Amino acid sequence: MTFLAFMILALSSGETEQKPMVPDTYYRTFSRAHPVFQRIKAGELVVTKTIDSGGQDDQGIKRSEPFNPLTGPFFVEGAEPGDALAVKLEKVTMNRDWGWSAFRLGLFALTPESIEGIYSKNYKMDLIRKGRADLVPWDIDLARKTVRLREPKTDKVALEFPAQPMLGCIGVAPPGDFAPTSGPSGSYGGNLDYNKIGEGAIVYLPVYHPGALLFLGDGHALQADGEPTGTGIETSMDVSFRVEIIKKAELTGPRVETADEIISVGSQPEFASALDNALKMATSDMVRWLVDRHGMEPWAAHLFIGYQGKYDVITVAGSMGLRLPKARLPKK
Repeated sequence: MTFLAFMILALSSGETEQKPMVPDTYYRTFSRAHPVFQRIKAGELVVTKTIDSGGQDDQGIKRSEPFNPLTGPFFVEGAEPGDALAVKLEKVTMNRDWGWSAFRLGLFALTPESIEGIYSKNYKMDLIRKGRADLVPWDIDLARKTVRLREPKTDKVALEFPAQPMLGCIGVAPPGDFAPTSGPSGSYGGNLDYNKIGEGAIVYLPVYHPGALLFLGDGHALQADGEPTGTGIETSMDVSFRVEIIKKAELTGPRVETADEIISVGSQPEFASALDNALKMATSDMVRWLVDRHGMEPWAAHLFIGYQGKYDVITVAGSMGLRLPKARLPKK
Protein backbone atom coordinates (compact mmCIF):
# COMPACT_ATOMS: atom_id res chain seq x y z
CA MET A 1 0.00 0.00 0.00
CA THR A 2 1.36 3.44 -0.92
CA PHE A 3 1.50 6.40 1.45
CA LEU A 4 -1.18 8.08 -0.64
CA ALA A 5 -3.39 5.08 -0.01
CA PHE A 6 -2.57 5.29 3.70
CA MET A 7 -3.73 8.89 3.77
CA ILE A 8 -6.92 8.14 1.88
CA LEU A 9 -7.64 5.27 4.26
CA ALA A 10 -6.98 7.48 7.27
CA LEU A 11 -9.29 10.20 6.02
CA SER A 12 -12.06 7.77 5.08
CA SER A 13 -11.90 6.07 8.46
CA GLY A 14 -12.22 9.38 10.27
CA GLU A 15 -8.80 9.24 11.89
CA THR A 16 -8.80 11.79 14.70
CA GLU A 17 -6.20 13.49 16.81
CA GLN A 18 -4.41 10.92 18.94
CA LYS A 19 -2.88 11.20 22.36
CA PRO A 20 0.90 10.90 22.05
CA MET A 21 2.54 7.68 23.16
CA VAL A 22 5.27 8.84 25.56
CA PRO A 23 7.69 6.36 27.16
CA ASP A 24 8.64 6.25 30.82
CA THR A 25 12.16 5.07 29.95
CA TYR A 26 14.51 6.42 27.30
CA TYR A 27 17.42 4.37 25.97
CA ARG A 28 20.76 5.66 24.74
CA THR A 29 21.75 2.67 22.66
CA PHE A 30 20.33 1.14 19.50
CA SER A 31 19.92 -2.39 20.80
CA ARG A 32 17.75 -5.41 20.16
CA ALA A 33 17.84 -6.11 23.92
CA HIS A 34 15.64 -3.20 25.00
CA PRO A 35 12.02 -4.00 25.91
CA VAL A 36 9.57 -3.02 23.18
CA PHE A 37 7.92 0.34 23.83
CA GLN A 38 5.04 -0.07 21.36
CA ARG A 39 3.99 -2.58 18.73
CA ILE A 40 2.83 -0.85 15.55
CA LYS A 41 1.38 -1.90 12.21
CA ALA A 42 2.24 -0.84 8.69
CA GLY A 43 0.21 2.22 7.74
CA GLU A 44 -0.76 3.08 11.32
CA LEU A 45 -0.35 6.70 12.38
CA VAL A 46 2.02 6.78 15.35
CA VAL A 47 1.97 9.91 17.51
CA THR A 48 4.78 10.42 20.00
CA LYS A 49 7.29 12.89 21.44
CA THR A 50 11.05 13.15 21.72
CA ILE A 51 13.09 14.81 24.45
CA ASP A 52 16.19 16.88 23.75
CA SER A 53 19.68 15.43 23.61
CA GLY A 54 20.32 16.62 27.16
CA GLY A 55 17.35 14.63 28.45
CA GLN A 56 14.74 17.39 28.99
CA ASP A 57 11.15 17.20 27.76
CA ASP A 58 8.76 19.86 26.44
CA GLN A 59 8.17 21.13 29.99
CA GLY A 60 11.88 21.41 30.74
CA ILE A 61 11.71 18.39 33.06
CA LYS A 62 14.69 16.05 33.09
CA ARG A 63 13.55 12.62 31.87
CA SER A 64 16.90 11.01 31.06
CA GLU A 65 20.63 11.40 31.30
CA PRO A 66 22.39 12.89 28.26
CA PHE A 67 23.22 12.19 25.42
CA ASN A 68 20.59 11.64 22.71
CA PRO A 69 17.93 9.72 24.66
CA LEU A 70 15.80 7.70 22.23
CA THR A 71 12.05 7.17 22.01
CA GLY A 72 11.39 3.51 21.27
CA PRO A 73 11.87 0.82 20.32
CA PHE A 74 8.79 0.44 18.12
CA PHE A 75 8.19 -3.14 16.98
CA VAL A 76 6.84 -3.08 13.43
CA GLU A 77 4.61 -6.10 12.94
CA GLY A 78 5.55 -8.07 9.84
CA ALA A 79 9.04 -6.61 9.41
CA GLU A 80 11.65 -9.34 8.93
CA PRO A 81 15.42 -9.38 8.34
CA GLY A 82 16.17 -8.45 4.74
CA ASP A 83 13.17 -6.13 4.51
CA ALA A 84 13.35 -2.36 4.73
CA LEU A 85 11.29 0.19 6.63
CA ALA A 86 10.02 3.29 4.89
CA VAL A 87 9.38 5.72 7.74
CA LYS A 88 7.25 8.68 6.61
CA LEU A 89 7.63 11.60 8.99
CA GLU A 90 4.17 13.14 8.92
CA LYS A 91 4.92 15.67 11.65
CA VAL A 92 8.16 16.96 13.18
CA THR A 93 7.34 20.12 15.12
CA MET A 94 8.98 22.04 17.93
CA ASN A 95 6.98 21.95 21.15
CA ARG A 96 8.74 24.36 23.51
CA ASP A 97 10.04 27.91 23.29
CA TRP A 98 13.74 27.34 23.92
CA GLY A 99 16.71 25.28 22.86
CA TRP A 100 20.46 25.25 23.28
CA SER A 101 23.64 24.72 21.32
CA ALA A 102 27.40 24.60 21.68
CA PHE A 103 29.14 27.97 22.02
CA ARG A 104 31.69 27.55 19.22
CA LEU A 105 32.66 25.47 16.23
CA GLY A 106 34.15 22.08 17.01
CA LEU A 107 37.91 21.88 16.67
CA PHE A 108 37.28 19.06 14.17
CA ALA A 109 35.85 21.69 11.79
CA LEU A 110 38.93 23.94 11.82
CA THR A 111 42.50 23.84 10.54
CA PRO A 112 45.29 23.54 13.14
CA GLU A 113 46.47 27.11 12.54
CA SER A 114 42.91 28.36 13.13
CA ILE A 115 42.74 26.60 16.47
CA GLU A 116 45.75 28.36 17.95
CA GLY A 117 44.46 31.35 19.88
CA ILE A 118 40.78 30.44 19.48
CA TYR A 119 38.41 31.82 22.10
CA SER A 120 37.48 29.59 25.04
CA LYS A 121 34.62 27.18 24.54
CA ASN A 122 33.31 28.19 27.97
CA TYR A 123 30.62 30.86 28.32
CA LYS A 124 28.73 30.55 31.63
CA MET A 125 28.80 27.64 34.03
CA ASP A 126 25.43 25.96 34.73
CA LEU A 127 23.53 28.24 32.35
CA ILE A 128 21.94 25.35 30.45
CA ARG A 129 23.01 22.27 32.36
CA LYS A 130 24.71 21.81 35.70
CA GLY A 131 28.41 21.28 35.30
CA ARG A 132 28.56 22.62 31.72
CA ALA A 133 29.87 26.04 30.68
CA ASP A 134 30.07 25.49 26.92
CA LEU A 135 26.37 25.76 26.02
CA VAL A 136 24.31 28.82 25.02
CA PRO A 137 20.52 29.40 24.99
CA TRP A 138 18.28 30.06 21.98
CA ASP A 139 14.70 31.38 22.02
CA ILE A 140 12.23 29.57 19.77
CA ASP A 141 9.22 31.47 18.44
CA LEU A 142 6.71 28.69 17.80
CA ALA A 143 4.28 30.96 15.98
CA ARG A 144 6.84 32.53 13.65
CA LYS A 145 8.96 29.35 13.47
CA THR A 146 12.20 31.16 14.12
CA VAL A 147 15.19 30.73 16.42
CA ARG A 148 17.14 33.58 18.02
CA LEU A 149 20.27 33.49 20.15
CA ARG A 150 19.35 34.78 23.61
CA GLU A 151 22.91 35.36 24.80
CA PRO A 152 25.64 36.42 24.36
CA LYS A 153 24.57 39.57 22.55
CA THR A 154 26.03 40.99 19.36
CA ASP A 155 25.33 44.18 17.43
CA LYS A 156 27.25 42.97 14.38
CA VAL A 157 24.93 40.32 12.95
CA ALA A 158 21.32 39.19 13.40
CA LEU A 159 21.57 35.73 14.93
CA GLU A 160 17.92 34.98 14.20
CA PHE A 161 17.01 32.42 11.56
CA PRO A 162 14.05 30.47 10.20
CA ALA A 163 13.73 27.16 12.03
CA GLN A 164 14.11 23.88 10.17
CA PRO A 165 12.97 21.15 12.58
CA MET A 166 14.61 17.75 12.08
CA LEU A 167 15.43 14.52 13.87
CA GLY A 168 19.10 13.85 14.49
CA CYS A 169 18.52 10.23 15.49
CA ILE A 170 16.47 7.67 13.58
CA GLY A 171 17.44 4.05 13.23
CA VAL A 172 16.78 0.40 13.93
CA ALA A 173 18.52 -2.24 16.02
CA PRO A 174 21.79 -3.10 14.23
CA PRO A 175 22.86 -6.60 13.15
CA GLY A 176 23.51 -9.26 15.78
CA ASP A 177 24.04 -8.14 19.35
CA PHE A 178 25.85 -4.94 18.38
CA ALA A 179 24.47 -2.14 20.57
CA PRO A 180 26.06 1.19 19.57
CA THR A 181 25.34 4.28 21.59
CA SER A 182 23.12 7.02 20.21
CA GLY A 183 26.25 9.01 19.30
CA PRO A 184 27.48 7.42 16.02
CA SER A 185 25.68 6.37 12.86
CA GLY A 186 25.99 3.33 10.64
CA SER A 187 24.12 1.11 8.20
CA TYR A 188 21.23 0.90 10.71
CA GLY A 189 20.78 4.69 10.76
CA GLY A 190 21.50 6.00 14.24
CA ASN A 191 22.70 9.52 14.97
CA LEU A 192 22.60 10.59 11.33
CA ASP A 193 22.29 14.31 12.10
CA TYR A 194 21.06 14.97 8.56
CA ASN A 195 19.08 18.18 8.20
CA LYS A 196 16.97 16.72 5.37
CA ILE A 197 15.28 14.37 7.87
CA GLY A 198 12.35 16.56 8.80
CA GLU A 199 8.61 16.77 8.26
CA GLY A 200 7.54 15.13 5.01
CA ALA A 201 10.72 13.10 4.55
CA ILE A 202 10.72 9.34 4.12
CA VAL A 203 13.65 7.52 5.72
CA TYR A 204 14.47 4.03 4.43
CA LEU A 205 16.25 1.70 6.84
CA PRO A 206 17.39 -1.92 6.51
CA VAL A 207 15.78 -4.46 8.86
CA TYR A 208 18.11 -6.77 10.80
CA HIS A 209 15.76 -8.24 13.41
CA PRO A 210 12.09 -9.25 13.55
CA GLY A 211 10.04 -6.10 14.08
CA ALA A 212 13.00 -3.91 13.07
CA LEU A 213 12.96 -2.15 16.49
CA LEU A 214 12.77 1.48 15.43
CA PHE A 215 14.13 4.33 17.57
CA LEU A 216 14.06 8.12 17.12
CA GLY A 217 15.13 11.25 18.98
CA ASP A 218 17.62 14.15 19.12
CA GLY A 219 15.41 16.90 17.71
CA HIS A 220 17.07 20.00 16.28
CA ALA A 221 15.24 23.28 15.64
CA LEU A 222 18.02 24.13 13.18
CA GLN A 223 21.33 22.65 12.11
CA ALA A 224 23.82 23.62 9.42
CA ASP A 225 25.22 21.10 6.96
CA GLY A 226 27.88 19.02 8.67
CA GLU A 227 26.82 19.92 12.24
CA PRO A 228 30.09 21.88 12.59
CA THR A 229 29.51 22.92 16.23
CA GLY A 230 28.83 19.32 17.23
CA THR A 231 25.21 20.20 18.07
CA GLY A 232 22.11 21.52 16.41
CA ILE A 233 19.82 23.89 18.28
CA GLU A 234 18.72 21.11 20.57
CA THR A 235 15.07 20.91 21.62
CA SER A 236 12.13 18.55 22.11
CA MET A 237 9.68 17.61 19.36
CA ASP A 238 6.17 16.38 18.61
CA VAL A 239 6.50 13.59 16.06
CA SER A 240 3.96 11.63 14.02
CA PHE A 241 4.94 8.96 11.53
CA ARG A 242 3.79 5.97 9.51
CA VAL A 243 5.80 2.95 8.47
CA GLU A 244 5.62 0.91 5.29
CA ILE A 245 7.45 -2.42 4.97
CA ILE A 246 9.34 -3.10 1.74
CA LYS A 247 9.82 -6.85 1.53
CA LYS A 248 13.23 -8.27 0.64
CA ALA A 249 14.67 -4.85 -0.10
CA GLU A 250 18.21 -5.84 0.95
CA LEU A 251 19.30 -2.28 1.68
CA THR A 252 22.90 -1.74 2.74
CA GLY A 253 22.30 1.55 4.52
CA PRO A 254 19.92 4.49 4.99
CA ARG A 255 18.18 6.31 2.18
CA VAL A 256 16.04 9.44 2.32
CA GLU A 257 13.31 10.75 0.05
CA THR A 258 11.95 14.29 0.11
CA ALA A 259 9.29 15.92 -2.04
CA ASP A 260 11.87 16.75 -4.69
CA GLU A 261 14.85 14.43 -4.25
CA ILE A 262 16.07 10.91 -3.56
CA ILE A 263 19.14 10.72 -1.34
CA SER A 264 21.62 7.93 -0.69
CA VAL A 265 23.43 8.24 2.63
CA GLY A 266 26.97 7.02 3.13
CA SER A 267 26.49 6.49 6.86
CA GLN A 268 29.53 5.85 9.04
CA PRO A 269 30.65 6.80 12.56
CA GLU A 270 32.40 10.13 12.79
CA PHE A 271 36.22 10.01 12.87
CA ALA A 272 36.20 6.34 11.82
CA SER A 273 37.07 6.91 8.16
CA ALA A 274 37.68 9.81 5.82
CA LEU A 275 34.76 11.60 4.22
CA ASP A 276 35.71 10.25 0.81
CA ASN A 277 34.81 6.78 2.06
CA ALA A 278 31.31 8.02 2.91
CA LEU A 279 31.08 9.64 -0.52
CA LYS A 280 31.95 6.32 -2.16
CA MET A 281 29.32 4.54 -0.04
CA ALA A 282 26.63 7.04 -1.01
CA THR A 283 27.55 6.97 -4.69
CA SER A 284 27.68 3.17 -4.89
CA ASP A 285 24.31 2.88 -3.20
CA MET A 286 22.78 5.44 -5.55
CA VAL A 287 23.94 3.41 -8.55
CA ARG A 288 22.17 0.36 -7.07
CA TRP A 289 19.05 2.44 -6.40
CA LEU A 290 18.87 3.75 -9.95
CA VAL A 291 19.48 0.34 -11.50
CA ASP A 292 17.33 -1.79 -9.18
CA ARG A 293 14.42 0.57 -8.47
CA HIS A 294 14.36 2.85 -11.50
CA GLY A 295 15.42 0.44 -14.23
CA MET A 296 18.40 2.37 -15.53
CA GLU A 297 21.28 0.69 -17.30
CA PRO A 298 24.42 0.88 -15.12
CA TRP A 299 26.16 3.17 -17.60
CA ALA A 300 23.13 5.50 -17.65
CA ALA A 301 23.09 5.55 -13.84
CA HIS A 302 26.76 6.56 -13.76
CA LEU A 303 26.23 9.43 -16.17
CA PHE A 304 23.01 10.54 -14.48
CA ILE A 305 24.87 10.81 -11.17
CA GLY A 306 27.83 12.45 -12.86
CA TYR A 307 25.77 15.37 -14.16
CA GLN A 308 22.80 15.68 -11.80
CA GLY A 309 24.20 14.67 -8.41
CA LYS A 310 24.66 17.00 -5.44
CA TYR A 311 26.70 15.96 -2.41
CA ASP A 312 26.00 16.97 1.19
CA VAL A 313 28.45 16.83 4.06
CA ILE A 314 26.08 15.36 6.65
CA THR A 315 28.55 15.30 9.54
CA VAL A 316 31.92 17.05 9.35
CA ALA A 317 33.98 13.93 10.03
CA GLY A 318 31.52 11.17 9.19
CA SER A 319 28.71 10.79 6.65
CA MET A 320 27.92 12.10 3.18
CA GLY A 321 24.69 12.27 1.18
CA LEU A 322 24.14 12.16 -2.57
CA ARG A 323 20.98 13.87 -3.83
CA LEU A 324 19.27 13.48 -7.21
CA PRO A 325 16.21 15.36 -8.53
CA LYS A 326 13.06 13.21 -8.69
CA ALA A 327 11.78 15.23 -11.65
CA ARG A 328 14.62 13.84 -13.80
CA LEU A 329 14.06 10.18 -12.86
CA PRO A 330 12.37 7.74 -15.28
CA LYS A 331 8.62 7.56 -14.89
CA LYS A 332 7.53 4.36 -13.17
